[in-house]
Amino acid sequence: MRPITYSRATDPQSAVATVSADPTSDYLAGGTTEIDLLRQYVLQPRRLVDINALPLAGIESTPEGGLRIGATTRMSDAAAAPEVRERFPMLSEALEKGASPQLRHMASLGGNLLQRVRCSYFRDPLAPCNKREPDSGCSALTGHSRDHAVLGTSEHCIAAHPSDAAVALTALDASVHTLGPGGERTYPLDDFFLLPGDSPHREHPMAHGELITAVEVPPTPVARRSLYLKVRDRASYEFALVSVAAALSVVDGRIADIRVALGGAATKPWRARRVEDFLVGEVAERRAFAQAAQVELAEARPTPMNAFKVELAQRALVRALGTLAEGTGLEDGSPA
Repeated sequence: MRPITYSRATDPQSAVATVSADPTSDYLAGGTTEIDLLRQYVLQPRRLVDINALPLAGIESTPEGGLRIGATTRMSDAAAAPEVRERFPMLSEALEKGASPQLRHMASLGGNLLQRVRCSYFRDPLAPCNKREPDSGCSALTGHSRDHAVLGTSEHCIAAHPSDAAVALTALDASVHTLGPGGERTYPLDDFFLLPGDSPHREHPMAHGELITAVEVPPTPVARRSLYLKVRDRASYEFALVSVAAALSVVDGRIADIRVALGGAATKPWRARRVEDFLVGEVAERRAFAQAAQVELAEARPTPMNAFKVELAQRALVRALGTLAEGTGLEDGSPA
C-alpha cells in the first residue's frame, strides 16, 4: 500500500500554498475520476488536499449579463440552475449528458474540466503512454484506437478529450479563473486546453498548485437557442464518440450568428471556427451545413479503427444545426 496524507483546506490561499510547496501533492474535490486513477496506480500523489469546504461553489450573474460558476459547484447543480437552462441550454444539456446522476451529484465543474483522458493505454501503468510517462511512446497509434481523436492529433498522442461541459463552454467563449502562487489569472477556455504536439503530458498551462476558482461565461444572446448533441454507443452513461455544441441565430433566412464546438473527435474541445466562418451570412439550409462540415473535417487524421468518426462528425454537425434551424428558414431540416 502507498501511504497518502490527507488534509482539508480552510481557505484558497492556504490550499495553494500547501500544494505548490509539494510536487507530490494534489487537490481533491469530487474525486470521481481521481480516486479511480489512484486505485489504478496511474496517479501517485503523496498528499491530497480536500478543497470541498472552500467558498468556491455557487452561480452568480455578472454585471454584463453572463454567469460566474464556482469551481466546486456540482455538475447537477449547475445543470439544474434556472439561469443556466434559460441562457445557455447547451451547457445544461452537456452537463446532464456528461455523467450518470450519481456522478453528477459528486463531480465538480472544475474537476470535470481537468478530468484525464479515457484512453485505455493511459490507464494501464504497464503500457507505453507519452501522456502518462513522457517519451515512452503512444500505444494507441498501432493499437486499439476506435474511441480516439481524428482532429488535433500528433505522432505522440491521439487521445480524445473526455469532457462534455468543456465542449459547450468552449463554444460559449468561457474563461477559467485560477489562483496560484503568483496570484489570480484568467485563461480563455480555447487556450486553456493544449494540443498534444510533442508534449502531450502538458494538458493545460497551469503551474503545479494553481487552483481553478471559477468559470465565467460571457453574455451570449445567440446561446438562448442552442443544444448539445451527443452521439455515443449507448444512451445511458457513456463517453461521446462525437458531440456537437451549437448555437444559431437566423435572420430573414440567413445565419446572423453561430457558435459551434466538437467533442469526442479531437484531442481538446474543438472550436469549429471553419464552420462558423463558412456559415455566417449563408442561407440556413442543409446543403450549406454539409459543406461547412466537410471544410471543418478536411484536415482530420483518422486511424483505420476510427475513420468512421470523420463522417459521423459531419453528420452530427448537420443534424445539430438543422435541428436549431427548423422553423427559422431552413429548407430541409431533416436529420443527417
